[in-house]
Amino acid sequence: MYRFNVNGMTCGHCTSAVEKAIKSIDPQAEVSTDIEHAEVTVRSQVNEARISDAIREAGYDNQHLAG
Repeated sequence: MYRFNVNGMTCGHCTSAVEKAIKSIDPQAEVSTDIEHAEVTVRSQVNEARISDAIREAGYDNQHLAG
């Protein structure tokens, strides 16, 4: 499981874009978004770097959160 802080994720459209980006590289991923804290939690077999890159390619800067 990975957690990311996603800068600029402030609305439903943003969460949809982030979820779509992650699902494009892993259709089986479980994605949970939290707009209030600008966080995304991902359960995936894809590594952290690929998920981070997908979020960035969707237009959102992000940082992996420990834990």
